[in-house]
Amino acid sequence: MGRDLDKERFTEAEYVRFGERLQEQLGVLRELLATPGFGQGPVTIGAELELFLIDDRGRPLPRNSQVLEALGDSRVVLELGRYNVEVNLTPTPLEGRPFEQLSGEVQETITKVDRAVEGGGAVPIGILPTLGTEDFTVGAMSDQNRYRALSRGIRRLRLEPFLVKIDDLELAVEDVILEAANTSWQVHIRTPPERFARLFNAAQLAIGPVLAACGNSPFFLGRRLWEETRIALMEEAADDRDVERRGRRDGRVTFGSDWVREGAHELFERYVRDYEPVVPDLHDDAARHEVPELRLHQGTIWQWNRPVYDPADGGHLRVEMRALPAGPSCADMAANTAFLVGLTLSQAERDLTGYRFAEAYQNFYRAAMDGLDAKLSWPGVDGDFEAADLVLRLLPEAREGLLGAGVVPSDADRALGIVEQRTRLRRTGAAWQREALARFGGDRERLVRRYYELALSGLPVHLWR
Repeated sequence: MGRDLDKERFTEAEYVRFGERLQEQLGVLRELLATPGFGQGPVTIGAELELFLIDDRGRPLPRNSQVLEALGDSRVVLELGRYNVEVNLTPTPLEGRPFEQLSGEVQETITKVDRAVEGGGAVPIGILPTLGTEDFTVGAMSDQNRYRALSRGIRRLRLEPFLVKIDDLELAVEDVILEAANTSWQVHIRTPPERFARLFNAAQLAIGPVLAACGNSPFFLGRRLWEETRIALMEEAADDRDVERRGRRDGRVTFGSDWVREGAHELFERYVRDYEPVVPDLHDDAARHEVPELRLHQGTIWQWNRPVYDPADGGHLRVEMRALPAGPSCADMAANTAFLVGLTLSQAERDLTGYRFAEAYQNFYRAAMDGLDAKLSWPGVDGDFEAADLVLRLLPEAREGLLGAGVVPSDADRALGIVEQRTRLRRTGAAWQREALARFGGDRERLVRRYYELALSGLPVHLWR
């Protein structure tokens, strides 16, 4: 879904042909992944950062097309809401000083986008506290065919409006625009096919305690909800299921329901088997190895960790880790990446399929709800831990994973040290937002303006005042 489409409406015949091509391209992908030497190369990491544009009061500013025109930077693209943009960071080798490099590019690009926003700025935050229901009209959607087509495709499956429910919040939703409330920091790591299953499973296990230390989305529409309200909101806002007509267990945004046991093809096959197409855009002139319909379909299923097949330069696989929030600062996002990647690498050294998947599943949602106060379990250890204690226990394992991949010790220690201090002080972005809102007497605009100042300073959130 990263490029625009030529049109926004599709016929039923196009849906049928698209489904046929998905089946054909599953076979092509299987052949590619089984080819000796496919996807070999150095381990690299990359990231995508979604930003809110705000006015001088701290309110959402729907001017993303004007900002892109002023920028002229190919790394920055439109997102679903007119008040969102996405920055695609440059992939970098994991070996060396990747987190120093990542932090520097994040700071540079946020500053560049910020300067291009006339009458406002750009801010990395999971959910903007000043959003109101008026920010989720059809007119708030970016003017691109791909978003209108996505909206039509979801409505085709979900014929009637449905309720979004998060704790005591209930909203009637008719359109995908509610997804624009969420901005994320999405991390990619490249992997050869034969290592994919272990790395993906390890990411599923690692994300629970990592997310607990990264909460940055405590408010939505004036309510205090989860530490990471994005998780619940995204799952509800993009749910295409009609219970009366479908028995599928998972929505289009999901954590998943089991370990991967063979490889990436398992997930691609599940996506084709279990999910109907929503954007049946056909490519008659594409090369066989590009499998464009399969990649487009995969891009409309937002599993919190998901496989990515990239046909560029001979093709390779990545694990995309989608659950982390944007912000609070460049230092925090680099630190979160180090913890997630390092813990994933360390856990990939063992076969996790003998452990209960439910442990990873429960950890993820408990962490999203309660952050560092959550009660989390860990495979092979009896009982539950307070999330803060588990994070501190796992940081040395994350460090071992990074050093084993060739990360320079000082780079790993600097990044993981930020997570350690944030955890010991219990100063996540969510905690800072709650404290600041209380200090400002409930003034959400003032909260956003102060957050914006501190986020652009580059200081990690545990040092914010």
